[in-house]
Amino acid sequence: MHPPTRHPTRFASGLDLAELPWFELRDGRLVRDPSLGPAIDVHTHLALSFIRQDTVDLSAAPRPAEHYLPVDAALDLEVYANRNFTPEHMKAMKLDLGLKGVLGLEGMRDTHTAPNLVREMEELGIVAAVLLPIDLPVISRNAEAFLEAADRHAPLVGFGSVHPFEEDYAGRLERQKRAGARGVKIHPAVQMLPPDHPRAMEVYRTCGELGLPVFWHCGPVDIEGRWGRYCSQLKHYWRAVQAFPDTTFVLGHSGAMQLDQGIELARMYPNVWCEIASQSVAHVGRLIEEVPIERVMFGTDWPFYHQAAGLAKVLIATEDKPTERAMLLHQNAMRLLNLDPASVGLAA
Repeated sequence: MHPPTRHPTRFASGLDLAELPWFELRDGRLVRDPSLGPAIDVHTHLALSFIRQDTVDLSAAPRPAEHYLPVDAALDLEVYANRNFTPEHMKAMKLDLGLKGVLGLEGMRDTHTAPNLVREMEELGIVAAVLLPIDLPVISRNAEAFLEAADRHAPLVGFGSVHPFEEDYAGRLERQKRAGARGVKIHPAVQMLPPDHPRAMEVYRTCGELGLPVFWHCGPVDIEGRWGRYCSQLKHYWRAVQAFPDTTFVLGHSGAMQLDQGIELARMYPNVWCEIASQSVAHVGRLIEEVPIERVMFGTDWPFYHQAAGLAKVLIATEDKPTERAMLLHQNAMRLLNLDPASVGLAA
């Protein structure tokens, strides 16, 4: 059981996070008290492109970021984040990610760019953010686009991505590492492949050999398709963790709707880390208490959500735990990613 929070957790608008002691509104935008120290967001995305690779300029800012859950929508921090979507929000998001992403039509994704992400980070004291691409065979090269964006925008850290069915996945991973990739994103639901598939297992072996942590989307979220939901079941993640103890695995969303199994997996195996994006305040508290705190990290899943929502959950859950707060917000990520403190403005 967790004691009730002393702060509100349900808001008529996400902008009402300014009611919390750590935030305020300036010119209609949320900003955070800088005295709370730095944060590193290990779970962000830019606009993904498939088939056509030139549909969004990732270094432009045509207008302010449009999150899939609008910042002025009602926000409940006590539920899994996607429970805040109305049917209208869900329809718009799926259209933007699906048909518009494939055809390159104008949409919210045009605003999911590096400058817009960096602006939000600066307002909230987030000194670095990991870009997580997702690639399919032949029809996309999001990893290369994200790595180029990270190279152009200093606060951003690039990860790579391959699909296990790619013919030269190993060579591509090596090239991505040379281009600056600090890890590899695998998304079973989008890539439509269970994480214990034999081809995926070979990718994990290669990642271990290259010293690249694997960042999984981990767990069903109940808004994916039927096959994607099957691929994301926690039962499919254990075999890889057991088979490759020298490969580091990060459970994105910490197991999502199967949090109990995600916690169990992280407790049993020291090569497993948890990332908290989308979990509720109470579940963030559980992760802090039940998983070795040195393997829990902060993430937001931007641009699905404003980064302030994820920050608020951590700040509420760690109000009387300064050591845990610092470890979760930035120290653990610094260690996993082998970041130079000076590169994120943390040098003494």
